[in-house]
Amino acid sequence: MKLNEILKRNALSLSFEVFPPKNDTSFESVKRATVEIAALRPAFVSVTYGAGGGTSKYTLDIAKNISELYDVPTLAHLTCVSSTKDMVHRKIEEMKAAGIKNVMALRGDLTPELEQTDRRKWDYRHAVELIRELKESGADFCIGGACYPEVHPESVNQGEDIRYLKEKVEAGCDFLTTQMFFDNNLLYAFLYKIREAGIAVPVIPGVMPITNASQVERAVKLSGSFMPHRFQSIVDKFGTSPAAMKQAGIAYATDQIIDLYANGIKNVHVYSMNKPDVAAKILDNVSEILK
Repeated sequence: MKLNEILKRNALSLSFEVFPPKNDTSFESVKRATVEIAALRPAFVSVTYGAGGGTSKYTLDIAKNISELYDVPTLAHLTCVSSTKDMVHRKIEEMKAAGIKNVMALRGDLTPELEQTDRRKWDYRHAVELIRELKESGADFCIGGACYPEVHPESVNQGEDIRYLKEKVEAGCDFLTTQMFFDNNLLYAFLYKIREAGIAVPVIPGVMPITNASQVERAVKLSGSFMPHRFQSIVDKFGTSPAAMKQAGIAYATDQIIDLYANGIKNVHVYSMNKPDVAAKILDNVSEILK
């Protein structure tokens, strides 16, 4: 099923994200975790690609396995930052052959090695170029794109960021998923601004449960996310106790999700990080709300 069909429904939904293994050795354990998450019957499961495309060969395997076992719609990520046009075209053909209906089109994170290369020589420098190729491929994909409520780390300001975002939508994005955020008011302000700019496609907020203190530094580094005082106090108080921090992190994410639903957001995406227990607890926390 295409995600734009799900997003048109007048019902609340929750989706989860999983990531493929880094190598063959961990494939089976990761596969089990993703299957457990799919067994929760979320609206869809998003399968990431890995920095620099390093784990791309597993993305389709995981997505196909989830779809075939549980008939849960999947969203396969595709990045282009380290790829040639031939590589991207080959991946598109592989997705078509695998019956993939939904693609998350991303530039991709820059590895330290990529940051040292000459970007002028890249076949793809921005996600919009990949989106155009997907539209021109003849495949009937539902295409998703990323957006940043707190501004893309490489953008000069939010005005520039929104202009680039509109370019992606005009190139063929059917929906957008946000980077993680920890203050819902930032999302609400962002939604107002992009609607004013004429961006009308559905936007799925992305929420990440922080279940251990070490995740905080990584989250800030990856996304530049603003950490509200309320959240920082939770980390300061419970960060040294793994069990307490896990419970508090799940509670904080649940509170975010409930507030989003209460303020008219219908579809929420959880960066569940291959943690079936975390996904299950959050789903249980909002089970009656989703009914």
